[in-house]
Amino acid sequence: MTSLQSLKILVVGSGGREHALVQACRNSPLCREVIAAPGNGGIARDARCFPVAADDLPGLARLAAEEETDLAIIGPEVPLSLGLADRLRENGILVYGPGQRAAQLEASKIFTKELLEKYGIPTAQSRTFSGSDEARQHLEGRTEFPVVIKADGLAAGKGVLIAHNRDEAAEAVRLCLDKDAFGESGRSILVEDYLEGEEASIHLMVSGNAFVTLPTSQDHKRIGENDTGPNTGGMGAYSPAAVVDSLTMETIRQQIIRPSVDAIAAEGLDFRGTLFIGLMLTPSGPRVLEFNVRFGDPETQVILPRMETDPLELMLACARGDLSERELKIRPETAICVVVAAGGYPGSIRRGDPIELPPTLPPDAYIFHAGTAVDEQGRMTTAGGRVLGVTVLGETLPAAARQAYALCDQVRFADRYFRRDIGARQIERESGQRMDFSDTESSSA
Repeated sequence: MTSLQSLKILVVGSGGREHALVQACRNSPLCREVIAAPGNGGIARDARCFPVAADDLPGLARLAAEEETDLAIIGPEVPLSLGLADRLRENGILVYGPGQRAAQLEASKIFTKELLEKYGIPTAQSRTFSGSDEARQHLEGRTEFPVVIKADGLAAGKGVLIAHNRDEAAEAVRLCLDKDAFGESGRSILVEDYLEGEEASIHLMVSGNAFVTLPTSQDHKRIGENDTGPNTGGMGAYSPAAVVDSLTMETIRQQIIRPSVDAIAAEGLDFRGTLFIGLMLTPSGPRVLEFNVRFGDPETQVILPRMETDPLELMLACARGDLSERELKIRPETAICVVVAAGGYPGSIRRGDPIELPPTLPPDAYIFHAGTAVDEQGRMTTAGGRVLGVTVLGETLPAAARQAYALCDQVRFADRYFRRDIGARQIERESGQRMDFSDTESSSA
């Protein structure tokens, strides 16, 4: 292995999250070179990319060995759930990402729910079902709606269905358990109480019992403005989430963060990576919605640009198992990320459309690539549902949002789509009025 002050890093994944991680590594004095697998069109401008799929464990192990990788950073949840971190560690490679057993915290909602209940960590009450008749019988006797139906396994952020009445709940059960809408991921389900409140995302870098709390953020999951339509992987985010004030954060730390980290360690789970806690801030206090075992996307695109402390330094410490709790240096500015998606997302989309990007970017503005590729003519083209993440840091959220939407209007490809209300609730709280970011042109072109 080369000097730990001159690291060769492999970033696994192909989304906007991975592009942000690649850029953070490139900016670190600890980094000698960063490579990516499989990467995307934008990542290829910043790192050598290899056409090895993120779920190809033998191929990634070979690549890491052949390239003499010092540290692997695993972005997506699927390779973590398949045991990529374990495999690379067995080959003597440092890895930022939890082992397969710990990855069950995201790969199985039932596994996480049982852990939360065992250790008394606040969460919604729920019941588990693997048979549709049992689930329907339970719903027939239920008097309170809405109710949340969750597929147990990984479903690319789309396995959570909110049923507003008994008929909708029965249809959600039918989709999961009878129609296999989510495949193996939906063979068992959670029927969970619906929680009222506002969501927030808490990201921790964890190594055993030690952890560092990263800046708060808030994601926008629904495809439509005013949080309408189906869930997506995420249509935008901002940081910090002002709804998490200092008093609320202290409650979260005492009731959720510290108990969760201790519970994971007590269960003997090898966790050296990111614990992403999705919360609902209810009138009765914060409640855990879910655990993820990797950085959020698009939350990463607003968290990493705000960090003055070197993210790579922290990831390396986690991978080596010697993370010590420390005070982070965080930039005071607010960050916002607006996802520019292909028309039809999260359903059927078109690919291969040329992309026109803004000719220049102002300071503290970034365009992180997700669903992009380079065609035979060398043009950047669309290659996925979420195509780009436009991120801007500003003194205030309204200022950052204005600049971000001005840049979004300069992005061109056929049938593009983006929400115009990312951060709108917080902007309204700060300014007392609804901000309008649609004055330049339509949000689709």
